[in-house]
Amino acid sequence: MVLNIVKKIFGSRNDRLLKSYSLRVKSINALESKLKLLKDVDFPKKTSEFKERYKNGEPLSALQTEVFAVCREAAKRVLGMRHFDVQLIGGMVLFDGKIAEMRTGEGKTLVATLPAYLASIPGDGVHIVTVNDYLASRDSGWMGKIYEFLGLKVGVSLSGMDHKEKKDAYEADITYGTNNEFGFDYLRDNMATDVESRVQRKTYFAIIDEVDSILVDEARTPLIISGQADDQIDLYNKLNSLPEELQRQQTEESEGDFFVDEKAKQITLSDSGFEKGEEILRSKGLLTTTESLYDPANIGLLHHLNAALRASILFEKDQDYVVQEGKIVIVDEFTGRLMPGRRWSEGLHQAIEAKENVTVEPENQTLASITFQNYFRLYTKLAGMTGTADTEAYEFQQIYGLETVVVPTHMPMVRIDNQDSIYRTIEEKVEAIITDISTRNKKQQPILVGTTSIESSEHLSNCLKKVGLEHQVLNAKQHEKEAEIIAQAGRPGMITIATNMAGRGTDIVLGGNFELLKTKIKSDLNRNDKNTQNQINEIEKEWKVLHDVVIKSGGLHIIGTERHESRRIDNQLRGRAGRQGDPGSSRFYLSMDDSLLRIFAGEKMKAIMDKLGVPRGEAIEAGMVTRSIESAQRKVENRNFDIRKQLLEYDNVSNEQRKILYAQRNEILESESVTSLVSRLREGALESIFRIYVPDDSIEEQWDLKKLDETILEEFSFEADLTNEIEKLDELDDSKLLEIVFSKAETKYFEKIKIVGENLFNSFERSVLLQTIDLGWREHLSALDHLRQGIHLRGYAQKDPKQEFKKEAFSLFERYLGKVRDEVTKTLMTIQIDSSDKVENEIDEHQQYIIEDENLQYSKTGLNENIGLSNNKIETKNSNNKNLSKKDSSTYRRDLPKVGRNDICPCGSNKKYKHCHGKIS
Repeated sequence: MVLNIVKKIFGSRNDRLLKSYSLRVKSINALESKLKLLKDVDFPKKTSEFKERYKNGEPLSALQTEVFAVCREAAKRVLGMRHFDVQLIGGMVLFDGKIAEMRTGEGKTLVATLPAYLASIPGDGVHIVTVNDYLASRDSGWMGKIYEFLGLKVGVSLSGMDHKEKKDAYEADITYGTNNEFGFDYLRDNMATDVESRVQRKTYFAIIDEVDSILVDEARTPLIISGQADDQIDLYNKLNSLPEELQRQQTEESEGDFFVDEKAKQITLSDSGFEKGEEILRSKGLLTTTESLYDPANIGLLHHLNAALRASILFEKDQDYVVQEGKIVIVDEFTGRLMPGRRWSEGLHQAIEAKENVTVEPENQTLASITFQNYFRLYTKLAGMTGTADTEAYEFQQIYGLETVVVPTHMPMVRIDNQDSIYRTIEEKVEAIITDISTRNKKQQPILVGTTSIESSEHLSNCLKKVGLEHQVLNAKQHEKEAEIIAQAGRPGMITIATNMAGRGTDIVLGGNFELLKTKIKSDLNRNDKNTQNQINEIEKEWKVLHDVVIKSGGLHIIGTERHESRRIDNQLRGRAGRQGDPGSSRFYLSMDDSLLRIFAGEKMKAIMDKLGVPRGEAIEAGMVTRSIESAQRKVENRNFDIRKQLLEYDNVSNEQRKILYAQRNEILESESVTSLVSRLREGALESIFRIYVPDDSIEEQWDLKKLDETILEEFSFEADLTNEIEKLDELDDSKLLEIVFSKAETKYFEKIKIVGENLFNSFERSVLLQTIDLGWREHLSALDHLRQGIHLRGYAQKDPKQEFKKEAFSLFERYLGKVRDEVTKTLMTIQIDSSDKVENEIDEHQQYIIEDENLQYSKTGLNENIGLSNNKIETKNSNNKNLSKKDSSTYRRDLPKVGRNDICPCGSNKKYKHCHGKIS
């Protein structure tokens, strides 16, 4: 109440920001008449002038008004597009490192040119991030004309480019690319073995288009570069039939072997499920009569069992994946697009391959990984734009420190958003949708139908075919035609079915996309200029007629066939209509069988329908029902935010380690000589051995110099001879003994360098360092994954899993660094060198560990599958049995007596163990 009164008097924070930006807009507009007098050749000179003024100490904020005015004039001359005042405001929001919420059709692509031009002046490079290669190519070519007119270089980083093309793209002033490609390029750069192999410059300023999709929807998604690891492929095939042999429980308390909690996306095995699972494994010869699934040696077997259950129950064909040419291709959960080449980790992909009876390919070992959350937080400055950010404003502020500013539309919004129509069954809902489409199609109104899966889009398509309604389908299977289909979805009478948010970034223009047709005609080299212009004029006349027909019919009508878990995705679908003041309408058709309603409000809704006596085919349309659905969506959104936040807290630990390692690795690549670093590592390794036999603050009687001499000779191949050296000392001093060890090691080491020369030996040192760091990092990542999987078990002992994870991860990192130190020292001290050829061969041998790029695999997988949170899917972890039994089995060691599934959980929650930490999360 008080807050509302304060807002009325002073305005909201958003209103105050818009007011201050509007004052700057007036200053920009005042320069327009003056800039009209400039010649085209003067624009690159203006850019040079801005750069000079910046070098002389004038801040970018002081240049903003002039720079924006020059950019607007350039866009007007090159593309015939003049930035509206609200677009100037959007540009200011982005340059201030905030998120601009701008409705569909408000020209976000053009808005990005303003802050990108201004931020390019220091010369550090600006990255503009899009959601797919098509948009990156389109925008770099389209907006690139403005930048080039201003004297700037534009590049685009696409998957499949060679090293030189990538290097050139990042050397440009402004680089377009996808979030995936920027992330993978960063990881590849940090796997490079020489400076020239790297392509990216420093991460200075990024502008993210569709920022909600990248920083929220895909926030849990780590980019993973992996190479093939050994795996027991036959196990996936053997366990494929196991889920069919187990009985699903209808409720948690009913009879059966496992319960599926759809709301939390979990599977919980019952006591009988564990017992039956073990019996089946014994019958297949995978478990002996004396062994249990929870024996440390069988953790890998449990991993395969979990993967089989998840693949069978939680993942559906034509919804989560498709089978194409004998391969499992993932369908992006947020965009509905196919993701060829991407694979789920944790053994899930292999289990789905076994389920669909296609060739099972081996699991992979992670070589490098980073989440989008942590990649984009590397940038000195970050900004984003989208049509729907306000619902996630709290998350942007909490996680990224990004404020959201809602930018007003250029024209008032006139779209009519109808209340949801709710039916008892899916059949009734589909009948109502077909009737609505048929009625609107008769008056030539274009319709866009949004579905949540490939399966439902194809079902609806079949229903439309039966009643003879022509339409086009846009789902993952028609990805190549995506932009073209969406661009023409606004033509009179056009019916378009699209999965989820496919086609984002392409405007639906009423009457059809005239600009796209015009570009196609101009690109036809066989036409002369006169014929081209005549055809463009004819098409423009035709387009105006079609545009008027669509306006009279009511504009684009949006039909949603199901509510998404997130209100934001629903708003994105609605936002396809009503662009720039155009007429339009929307309605969602729902049924009691829809996932969201069934999980969150099914029984309550059915009771309401029964009470009202709603006959078949009749719908409920009530504000109370719509509010109930939105309440369910808010619950899911809050839960997902909590998961993302908790995951980030875990990932921050490994992220800090990654930053330290990559900084050290880059120093090795960039240093002219690494001999001083090797010297520090050698002294550290020798002191570590020395202190085993000559402890700190000890007396001579406690020393074992004979054993120390033997160990140094065996481990490092030189004679310290401390048993004799001690006789020469005037006084007993362990530090002097240590100095003797260092001195003798250095003498031995420099003898090797003299044989082949400093330059060649420095190359050898560098290759040994990089190989040891990289191979060790792979093992460390695997150890962190195993730790992360089991750390929630510490809750049984009343310990905070997050704090425990930090302590254990730090300990693992220290162990990894110690191992690098020791391995590098041993390799360089024990190598026998007699010629330059020998060293060159050794350098080649040490580079054998590098996996060629064509053998690397690039994947994205939800991190929530790796952490033992109670609201996640069944966890699995990749590795074979023998490796898992060796690595960090202490993580899984039981600190407390075994807890029965119906006992009270020892974590203190007062819940039954099976409802708390006993869930296989």
